[in-house]
Amino acid sequence: MEKLDYIKEEIDKFVKERDWEKFHTPENLAKSISIEASELLECFQWDNNNFDLEAVKEELADVFNYCFQLASVLDLDISKIILEKMEKNRKKYPIEKAKGVSTKYDKLK
Repeated sequence: MEKLDYIKEEIDKFVKERDWEKFHTPENLAKSISIEASELLECFQWDNNNFDLEAVKEELADVFNYCFQLASVLDLDISKIILEKMEKNRKKYPIEKAKGVSTKYDKLK
């Protein structure tokens, strides 16, 4: 079994055991992703060199957890959608234009 499948199954099991599916609408899960991402950002709020790695790990796990749940609710294959997006990004950010720069794709020269 692929690791992503195992993680998805564990999250789905956790949610089902607690009867939380009724709360996990796409909108609620998207809100939760945003909230947890903000909590992750808060770890770096005043000092991006000295941060609590344990807090970062927990907040990052929360973001991933809600992302997995949203994908599950929408019946999306996580590996597939990530690889499809990477292919689009390869086209938007060709190496010869994007290497070593952080310019947005529509401003690349």
